[in-house]
Amino acid sequence: MRNPSWQLIVLLVVVSFGAWARAQQPPEPKLETQKLTEDLYLITGPGGNIALRVGKTAAFLVDDQVAPMTPQLKKAIAAVTPKPVRFVFNTHWHGDHTGGNVVFGGEGAVIVAHDNVRKRLSTEQFMKMFNRKVPPSPEPALPVITFGDSLSFHLDGEDIDVWHVEPAHTDGDSLVYFHKDNVLHMGDTFTSGGYPFIDLSSGGTVEGFVRAADRALAVAQPTTRIIPGHGAVTDRAKLKQFRDMIVTIRDRVKKLIAEGKTLEQVQAAKPTAEFDTAWGGAFIKPAQLVETVFQDLTKKR
Repeated sequence: MRNPSWQLIVLLVVVSFGAWARAQQPPEPKLETQKLTEDLYLITGPGGNIALRVGKTAAFLVDDQVAPMTPQLKKAIAAVTPKPVRFVFNTHWHGDHTGGNVVFGGEGAVIVAHDNVRKRLSTEQFMKMFNRKVPPSPEPALPVITFGDSLSFHLDGEDIDVWHVEPAHTDGDSLVYFHKDNVLHMGDTFTSGGYPFIDLSSGGTVEGFVRAADRALAVAQPTTRIIPGHGAVTDRAKLKQFRDMIVTIRDRVKKLIAEGKTLEQVQAAKPTAEFDTAWGGAFIKPAQLVETVFQDLTKKR
């Protein structure tokens, strides 16, 4: 048998190396669609959770993922309905919830959000958590309808109520309640599997998280399905656990501050310890949460 030529050997090496290199790369992020009710769907991916409500004449979106996922998001919507997206509602300004705005807005969808969302999207922002500047969004990505306190949509037999809440995750947070479907979208004022991200540089506060949860608990029924900004769809009982966890940690940090403890001493006291297994394994780690709550409670108002 003849020995393989050097050209064949090189080809085999290249093919083998290519297969190895592909195996080392993380899989491309994908979107998944879950039907929650007859007309309402959950779309999840690397960014924030999306609610898609399909009516007789058009579709209504709550949030629209990170920008690179927009082509996939459009395909996911098309797989559910051929109807156009008529409205996009942004629960707050962060790019993992508004990344698709520029495309949907450019194609004619009406983008709606709280006044502060438009203010932040239209100007350069600085996110201290990531130590980076965020440039202004282009005109098609900006909300064209804004509101101060509350807003209602009446679309194809569904009443959708929106409420701005006190600064929690940011200063532009909103809750979105679909009455007929009995589904509440809370944006990032609720994360069902992790500690809250209190974006102090965007006006967020720990007190606001508690009040946002209280507002949602007043709306939600035992049968209400609650969509968090990140994490699995859940219910009122889980939201109550989230709220009580924040209250307990806030009160412990507040007590330690009153005793004159430094940030390092407060972190060493581990005021989150009993909650770390259930809530500490996601984006925000225990020490980060304690630092943020400490900074929030000690800053000048």
